Amino acid sequence: MNAHDLLWGMAPDQLPADAPAWAQQVLLAGQPVVVRRAVAGAGRVAVGVRGSQRGERLAAEMPVASIKRRCSPEQLRGEGRAELAALQALHAVTPFMDSLGLSWGPTGGVGYQLATGIAVLHHGSDLDLVLRTPAALTRVDAKALYQALCAAPCRIDLQLETPYGAVALAEWSGASKRVLLKSRHGACLVSDPWSALELSA
Repeated sequence: MNAHDLLWGMAPDQLPADAPAWAQQVLLAGQPVVVRRAVAGAGRVAVGVRGSQRGERLAAEMPVASIKRRCSPEQLRGEGRAELAALQALHAVTPFMDSLGLSWGPTGGVGYQLATGIAVLHHGSDLDLVLRTPAALTRVDAKALYQALCAAPCRIDLQLETPYGAVALAEWSGASKRVLLKSRHGACLVSDPWSALELSA
């Protein structure tokens, strides 16, 4: 399982003892949790529970044995309600993203709404995307990609998923010598997000 995957099957009694009522209601309603980037215990996966309000987010761990269904960002490519800018943007960038020849898909609110049918987006919502980049993406190519996405109907936040974690396209396409790499072990500044040597240094 990868960060941003949606998982169904977690039960309310698998939440932390001090979990808020809204989180229990989310699971009682059969809604999915999202895989997050963190280390979990044996036989468990780190997940986040998403509520209806922006501030309603809860970190938890889900037993792998409880997973009934999994949905990755790559599986979520529907158009949804065309009047919402974030979904218009997804439709607009799909041909270009497909042309890259790499696995990609929507995450965040867009991915959640497409997977569940629950209206979590609004007219000011951004479009969050993940692009799987097993091989290094040059800064020149990153800048070209960033500029191409700037023409979309809303702001796009694209994360480049490397073998060692994720880095924001906006950062990697910029001028900073070091960028923030987010991995399951935490976040650190690196000059090459595709280098295992930096992480072990």
